[in-house]
Amino acid sequence: MQLKKYTDYALRVLIFTGMKKDGELASIKEISETYHISQHHLGKIVYQLNKLELLETIRGRNGGIRLAKPANEINVGLVVRVLENDFHLLECFDKGTDHCVISPACTLKHVLNKALNAFFKVLEEYTLKDLIRNEEELLELMGMEK
Repeated sequence: MQLKKYTDYALRVLIFTGMKKDGELASIKEISETYHISQHHLGKIVYQLNKLELLETIRGRNGGIRLAKPANEINVGLVVRVLENDFHLLECFDKGTDHCVISPACTLKHVLNKALNAFFKVLEEYTLKDLIRNEEELLELMGMEK
């Protein structure tokens, strides 16, 4: 199973903003420089995270972004489910394009569906707060001070 870069980057944005303290704002530029990701691409991600009410964006000269809710209320599994819109692991997962002759009797799709559900079950056990428990180490790796 592989997540899209978009989802990876969105989780990184949430981790970055989740480590800010007391309503401190982050900037797309700061995140871009830290992770070496295009500001333009991050802008699209921040826009969607704002629409999902996970980030709050503040306009203006002293503007920036911050979490819209506490890190312990942001469920990793739910974020991934929303951002990943295609979990058709095999052709038979997509009813409209299933041309496999054994599909009606095949149990592989059921096995993979069970595995996919287990994948999400594990992700849903974690919140953003769980992802930033090792904050000091993360800050050091990002070249930031506490």
